[in-house]
Amino acid sequence: MYKGTAMERWKELTEAAWLDRSLLRDPVTEGAIMEVVEALDQGQLRVAEPEGDGWKVNEWVKKAVILYFPLRAMEVTEAGALEFHDKVPLKRGYAQKGIRVVPHAVARYGAYISPGVVLMPSYVNIGAWIGEGTMVDTWATVGSCAQIGSRVHLSGGVGIGGVLEPVQAAPVIVEDDAFIGSRCILVEGVHIGREAVLGANVVITGTTRIIDVTGPEPLEVRGYVPPRSVVIPGTYPKAFPAGTYHVPCALIIGERKASTDRKTSLNDALRDFNVSI
Repeated sequence: MYKGTAMERWKELTEAAWLDRSLLRDPVTEGAIMEVVEALDQGQLRVAEPEGDGWKVNEWVKKAVILYFPLRAMEVTEAGALEFHDKVPLKRGYAQKGIRVVPHAVARYGAYISPGVVLMPSYVNIGAWIGEGTMVDTWATVGSCAQIGSRVHLSGGVGIGGVLEPVQAAPVIVEDDAFIGSRCILVEGVHIGREAVLGANVVITGTTRIIDVTGPEPLEVRGYVPPRSVVIPGTYPKAFPAGTYHVPCALIIGERKASTDRKTSLNDALRDFNVSI
């Protein structure tokens, strides 16, 4: 990650412009914002990054992304017969970066995609970060500023929510070696731990009840799936004025074995717990 006096200068100019938007007319400030987004595109900066046992959100970097939009004019971009009309250019140079991109995958400039990533027809938004060897499968979406680890599999139709405002809000984080099943939806800063396995159609928001049912008593958390957890969609009864109805939750039904090879462990988890992917 980028460190040093240049980053401190970027941060200072960004914070000043955040408080006084007239500063965006200053060429020095404009140049700093452009440099921040370029650093994001190259993976030299991240909106959020590991720090100790947790993650740190770099709010000023999110502010720079937001300030980037008023500095850009709408323009036409062409890709063969395809035409786009937007403020943010498309990401380019995939071959040199060692990234496989299948038509019609689209990634915006300002998103970092590591070598070895495979983009099936999918979408990656500005500010996102994707680690080495990750698969973004067909019609999966990686929203703005989402942080996806290495060797993650985002299955078909997965929706990873984006976040720019409020700037203090954490992005969705999916850590290394996680498997996210088809049509899962993860939004509102949800954090998925290393090697977790989510079965098809799991929906987790910041307030979704995540219930560990592996022990004698249910244990409930919100916003966080512990490492190596195997998760499926579930429901629980909730009383309303019109009656009692079942509302969605996520159930932790087991754990990937840390003692086995990752691939074997994943296959065992899917088979042992009859998890749909």
